[in-house]
Amino acid sequence: MTRPCFLVVDREFSANISTRKLVIETAKFNVITAYSGAEAIETVQRFPAVDGVVIDNVIRDMQPNDVVLAIKKLYPKLPVVMICGMHQQCPAADYHLELFDPASLLELLQKLHPQAAAAIEQRDEDLSNEGR
Repeated sequence: MTRPCFLVVDREFSANISTRKLVIETAKFNVITAYSGAEAIETVQRFPAVDGVVIDNVIRDMQPNDVVLAIKKLYPKLPVVMICGMHQQCPAADYHLELFDPASLLELLQKLHPQAAAAIEQRDEDLSNEGR
């Protein structure tokens, strides 16, 4: 089973790693993290096999829509999820989540890759049953 891998573009905090990264990894998906728009573009060029991008709209170096447009120019079919506040827009993104709700984010990512999500869930169930 190949697990989906997502690029998470998140704000960088001192002595802290991305909460989104941890949430996505909890679902047993793989994650690569970028902490700026420029780094996101470089990372997706370096790792073009990512299965999707999750972007926080409060990145500091670029407008979020510009980051999405640059990624879409390189990989037009790569799904991009924008996490933004109410009344904020990022027309270039494929999906929008108004607030960071871990359950909503995971549900969306699982819908993007239903076969992998089902295989991961089945594997977890099999592992649970081994201990009985």
